[in-house]
Order: sequence, then C-alpha cells, then structure tokens
Amino acid sequence: MIHSKQIHSEGFSIINNVFTENEIENLISLIENATQKDSDNATFRKSQDLFAIRQFHKEVPETLAFIFNENLNEIIESNFGKGYFITKSIYFDKPEKSNWFVAYHQDLTISVDRKIEVENFENWTLKQNQFAVQPPTEILEDNFTIRIHIDKTTKDNGALKVINNSHSKGIIRIENLDFENEKETICEVDKGGIMIMKPLLFHASNKTTNNERRRVIHIEFSKQQLPNGLEWSEKTIFQN
Repeated sequence: MIHSKQIHSEGFSIINNVFTENEIENLISLIENATQKDSDNATFRKSQDLFAIRQFHKEVPETLAFIFNENLNEIIESNFGKGYFITKSIYFDKPEKSNWFVAYHQDLTISVDRKIEVENFENWTLKQNQFAVQPPTEILEDNFTIRIHIDKTTKDNGALKVINNSHSKGIIRIENLDFENEKETICEVDKGGIMIMKPLLFHASNKTTNNERRRVIHIEFSKQQLPNGLEWSEKTIFQN
C-alpha cells in the first residue's frame, strides 16, 4: 500500500478497507462508553452541530489497540518510515442535521507543553490550559495527519474538500491562491477507510445536507525533536 507519491504530489491520499466492520464497531463502543461515563470532561466539546473529544488518544486510550492494526502500521511505515509518534488527536462527531462547516485553511499550529521563547516559533495561543504555537515550516512539512472514517463520508455529509498540491506552496494566505487555476477535490471515504493529508494542504468542509452522521478520528504525527526543552504536549509512542 504505497501512496507516498500521491501524498507528496497532491498532499493527500485516500485508502479504503483499512479497518474491518468489527474493528469499527469496537471503536464506536469504546467511544460511546467513554462519553457516557465522563460527559462533563473539559476536553469534550458538545454543541448542536458538533461533538468533539480533544486529546482523544489520552481520553480513550483503549482505542489505540484497534486503531494501530496491521494495515495502518504497514501504511505508516511504507509511506513515511519509522520513528513517528502521535502529537495530537481529536474525535469529531458531526450529527445528522449539522450546519457546522469549516472554511479553507492550513493546519499551522502544534500542541506543546509550555510557552518559552524559541526562535521561529510564533503566534502562541492558550485554550483550556493547552498551549499551541506555529512552528517553523520545515516541521509542518515533515508531519502528516491520518483521518479514520467511522462512517461513510460523502460530499453530502461534510467530506473534506481540498486544494490539490496546495501544501507545496508553503504557508500562504487563502486570498493568495488563484482558485480559477487550482484543482479542488472532494475527499469521499468509505466507512473503515482513511484519508492521509499534509498539514499545509488547504482543506475545508461543508454543512451536512443528507441527514447522515459523520464521525472521524483525526490523528497528527511527527518525528521531530523540538528545540530548547520544548516538548509535544500529547506525544505518545505507538507500536508499529
């Protein structure tokens, strides 16, 4: 399952049939148990249009045994190599009648354990006792994200849309993209499939129009050592 050429050239790749029906059902069961037990948890965000669990791999660690199955481990190693670790994870549940949408953007920040002055680390924020910062571009260029699809995701229930190859342009403002000459792809993914994407790829999602739920586990990876004692706040080694 080598998709590295497409990931490099287009900034993303879709791979279906990574998880079995049984593995997906186990993930759903573990997530539902966690949310019922701890619904007041500060890392849980709930609204009419979206339910999210931040630091998902720490809040529901039992899921890791199902997430890092033989298929996913082989995909990571064959496309990126060894030495990567989890730096961030979020579970998104977009309900059937959700009006939630996300405008085009790049993923420019990482989660770190403290705020210290480090050259070329900028645009610091603090939300719910979690520091985020924009690191140097070369760190973002080496990182990647895997989105695990718990439900079949189509253009009608908020599948991501992306601007092909936009990750190759570095960090740029959206208004500097020439949309008339850019290729846009709607990334439809089957239940049990994944989407791999680079952080600098411009991506967005629309409102749900078909009354179908969309649940996704979003996991970010890096192998970069941060400078000056700065550390990834959610760093977790997985077995591959």
